[in-house]
Amino acid sequence: MIFRTFFLLLFALATTFAQTTAAPTVRFKTNLGDIDVLLLPGSAPRTVENFLKYMNRKAYDNSVFHRSVRDFIIQGGGFQAALPNLPAIPADPPVVNEYRESNIRGTLAMAKLGDDPNSATNQWFFNLSNNNAAILNGQNGGFTVFGRIVDSASLAVMDRIAAVPVPSPGPLASPFNEIPLQNFTGTLQSSNLIVVTSITQIQTAPPPTLSEGGIQTAGAFGGFNIAAPGSYLELFGSNLADSTVDWSESFTNSTAPTSLGGVSVTVGGQRAFVSFVSPTQVNVQVPATVAINQNLSVVLTSKGQTTTPVGFNIRRVYGGMLAPAAFRVGGRQYVYASKGNTGTIVSNGTIPGIAAAPARPGETLVLFGSGFGDMSPFGIAIAGAIPNALGRLQFPVTVKIGGIDAQVLFGGVVPPFVGLYQFNIVVPPDAPSGDLLMEITQNNLPIAQTLYLPVQR
Repeated sequence: MIFRTFFLLLFALATTFAQTTAAPTVRFKTNLGDIDVLLLPGSAPRTVENFLKYMNRKAYDNSVFHRSVRDFIIQGGGFQAALPNLPAIPADPPVVNEYRESNIRGTLAMAKLGDDPNSATNQWFFNLSNNNAAILNGQNGGFTVFGRIVDSASLAVMDRIAAVPVPSPGPLASPFNEIPLQNFTGTLQSSNLIVVTSITQIQTAPPPTLSEGGIQTAGAFGGFNIAAPGSYLELFGSNLADSTVDWSESFTNSTAPTSLGGVSVTVGGQRAFVSFVSPTQVNVQVPATVAINQNLSVVLTSKGQTTTPVGFNIRRVYGGMLAPAAFRVGGRQYVYASKGNTGTIVSNGTIPGIAAAPARPGETLVLFGSGFGDMSPFGIAIAGAIPNALGRLQFPVTVKIGGIDAQVLFGGVVPPFVGLYQFNIVVPPDAPSGDLLMEITQNNLPIAQTLYLPVQR
C-alpha cells in the first residue's frame, strides 16, 4: 500500500506531435503457450534481418529449446525437435555483433561462441532475470539483444518453460546436457521436449499516438516542458495501453518496473521507470543516469509498436513544488503545505474541501517537490528505487516567504517515497499576515512556479 499511497499523492493530486512506426512483432508458438516479442531493428538491424531470414524460411518451425539454466536463460533456435539425434538447423554466415540494449528480464538475445563477439548465427535465448545485465552486457563484446517480450502473458509462458526440470544426469550429452524435459521418466520421448512449433509475424493493434504537446513533467508539480533526472513525465495520447495499471504491485524488492501493462518508455535511449499506464496517459520517471543540458528523445512502446522520438529538454535540476490544480483559486496558485506538528493542510479557506488553517510565523511546514536533482551522499537513489536512507540535496534550495528569508531545515529524498523530495521549512517569525509570495531558488535560479502561502499572525 505504500506505493499506491505514493502514486495517489504524486499523480492523483493531479507535448510534440509524434508519427508512429510499427516494428515487427513475432509470435513464438510453443507447446507450452505463445510468446509475443517486439523485434528491435533500431538497435540491432542486421541481427533482426538475420533472424527474419531464418523465420521466413521456417527454419525455426518444430525446433527445440535445448538449454535451460535456472534464473538465467532458456535457449533455442539451433536444433530440430526430431529424435533420436535432434539434428542441427543449417546455419547461415555469422552476423556482426550489435550490442546496444541491456540483457534484462524478458529480452531476446543472440547466442555466440565464447571467444568471438561476431559469431552469432541462428541460436537465440530469452533472458530470465534482470541480473543477467551484469553478466552478459560486458562479456564477449556484449550479447546482442534484438527483441523484447511485449506483455505479461508472454512473460508467464517464458517462466513456464523455464520451470520445466532439467534432468541430472540427463539422457543426452552436450550440447543437450541442460535440455528441459517435461514429464521425463527415464526414456526420452518427443512428448518430453519443449518445442517451438512456429515463429510468425503477427498483426498488432492500432498504434499508440502521442498528442500534440503531449509530454510534460507531472502536472501537480508544475507541468513543465523541461525535466531533470528523477523527474516524473506525463505522456498523453491514444492507444497507449490496453488497461489502467499503476506500479504498486510491480516492484522487484525495492526496484521500480521499466515495463507495465505491455508499455515501456525510453528517455535518451535509457529505459524509464513506468509508474502508471492507461489508454490515454502514461507516467514515467526519468532515469538518474541520462545525459543533461540537452534535448533527449522520448519513445513510447506499447504492444510491440513505437512512436517516433520526441525531443524533451533535460537539465541537471528543474524543480517543481507540489501545487495541485485544485489549489489554484482566484488566479493564485497555492503550494501544498502541511503543518509539521499536526499534518493539517495549510489553507486560507478558499481551497475547495479544505478548511481554513493558515500557517503561523515560526511554524515548521512540510512541502513536497520533484526534479531537484542528486543527493548527498551521491549513491542515494532519486529514480527507480526506494531510497535506502535520507538524502540531502547536492544543490540546496533557498526560500523566501513574503520577501523574508525562511529557514530550510531539510531538503532531500525520504524513504519510502520514490523520487519525491521533502522540504521542512520554518515560516519566518516576522512574516506578516496574508497570502504571501514564496520565492524558491536552487542553483542560483528561481523555480518556474509562482506560488503563494497563506499566513496568519
